[in-house]
Amino acid sequence: MAYRSSYPDPESSDRPRERLYNPYQDLQLPAKTLYKLPTSPEFLFSEESLHQRRSWGENLTFYTGCGYLAGSIAGASHGAFSGIKSIEPSDTLKLKVNRLLNSSGHSGRVWGNRLGVIGLIYAGIESGIVMATDRDDLWSSFGAGLGTGAVYRAARGLRSAAVAGALGGVAAAAVVAGKQTLKRYVPI
Repeated sequence: MAYRSSYPDPESSDRPRERLYNPYQDLQLPAKTLYKLPTSPEFLFSEESLHQRRSWGENLTFYTGCGYLAGSIAGASHGAFSGIKSIEPSDTLKLKVNRLLNSSGHSGRVWGNRLGVIGLIYAGIESGIVMATDRDDLWSSFGAGLGTGAVYRAARGLRSAAVAGALGGVAAAAVVAGKQTLKRYVPI
């Protein structure tokens, strides 16, 4: 909304001249520099700038969401292939599409929920390890993977939990080592 102020026109005294009101006219800054936003992150305390990692809540959201998304995509792909295999020659087009959608939707939900829960457990354990040791390195990721595998398979027995924990620890360490190698040798 533009505010108008009336000033007498110097050329004709019977007709007022209108000019638009500028709320920034009294500022000593040019209008272009008024909205310059910083590009670096802003921290309330200087200690926060020393740690270049996400908070536990951001980790929880990130790992759970990425796990659910990856599981849903992989499960939907697997379900689509099994849905295609289950199609019978006598099925109509609507029935074929229905089988395909039902199969991919069911598998996508199941796989997405499983990987989302694994991401949730991993984020919680990793955040706990990082908070306790104040280090975010390969060993904290290895410990989080070890704990995640063990907790996820704990209901199936001690042997299954130990195997899943070992696989989870190796997988988490491999992902972190691969990420560090990628950062070092691939210019992005």
